[in-house]
Amino acid sequence: MTPAEKLTLCERRAQSLADSEEYDPCIQELVRCLALSRLVYGNEHFAVAQAQSRLAKAYLQYKAEAESSFHKAAIVMGDIVAQEAMGKEDRVDTEYEIFTNLARVYQRQGRPEKALSQCERALELLQEGAQLNRICCVYKNMAAIEQAQGHLDRAIEHLLQVHSIALSQSPGGLEGAQIAHSLALAYSSTSEPHHNDSATRFFEESISAYRSTLGPQDTLTLSAQDDFSHFLLLTGQQERCAEIQRECLAYKKSTFGELSAEVAEALQLIGGVEMTQGQMRHAHRTLKKCLDIQNMLYGPQHKKTKATQRTVDMLSQSPEVGERRKESRLETRPPFCAVISSASEVTSNMSNS
Repeated sequence: MTPAEKLTLCERRAQSLADSEEYDPCIQELVRCLALSRLVYGNEHFAVAQAQSRLAKAYLQYKAEAESSFHKAAIVMGDIVAQEAMGKEDRVDTEYEIFTNLARVYQRQGRPEKALSQCERALELLQEGAQLNRICCVYKNMAAIEQAQGHLDRAIEHLLQVHSIALSQSPGGLEGAQIAHSLALAYSSTSEPHHNDSATRFFEESISAYRSTLGPQDTLTLSAQDDFSHFLLLTGQQERCAEIQRECLAYKKSTFGELSAEVAEALQLIGGVEMTQGQMRHAHRTLKKCLDIQNMLYGPQHKKTKATQRTVDMLSQSPEVGERRKESRLETRPPFCAVISSASEVTSNMSNS
């Protein structure tokens, strides 16, 4: 068997081991692939850089250690580029893999500046071919890195870049919905009042796009509505929060089931708003339904169930709820005339006997 044939066999074996989640043997096969690539192509061929990058990626995914391997791949690529020994498309593909995976390595290591530096190198590389999907991925990675550091304004800048690209490619599409949702969450987490209008705008945009692309019952649509509802609560817009939750309650029952955590949460939000508005009777009824579901899901000793039980007990003591319960007992009591008639029949039967 020639070295080239052995290389093909090793590559297939490595893929098979990765598919079956046998990671250590997979890495061993990728090491052999690298050695055979050097033997078949020579040290300065782009296939060697690709093999080095695949090995590094495996270390990153399976061992969480890959920095030196990616650096070696980058050095090989540098030599190849200097000699103009590979095509532009192959070079961009391989260097993109190296830069983006090095960014992930640095991010895991808690070195955000180095991670961002690799992202910037990837962006510079991608500008040559205007590869918009990859550019969006890099900007999203940069936003995640910045947000993890608490740099929300910088994260928002990167997400706005992605949003602009997404809208130019597919207005109202799923990608735009997801980015608008991310922007809404970023703006809403800044705790700065002047960002509230932007948060509202992007929440509404994302929900509208999710509805049109996926439907009102989809989990992404419902998740965005939940996030918007919590934002509305925090900004004092309780009535609109309850309105959204009432609108999506039927869809939550259809998607998650009548006895689901999602339905219980919706009822809890609605009941909480009703209580703050002084609608004690409605709040008691709504939260009692929530309590029944929580008892089924978590049991009576769970902290969520206990908290709702305390609220229901408190509401039960309110005059409005107490009066309604009294009315309910009167409504179920038989009419006075029916009682008299029944008593008369019994007396008559006793006399005849």
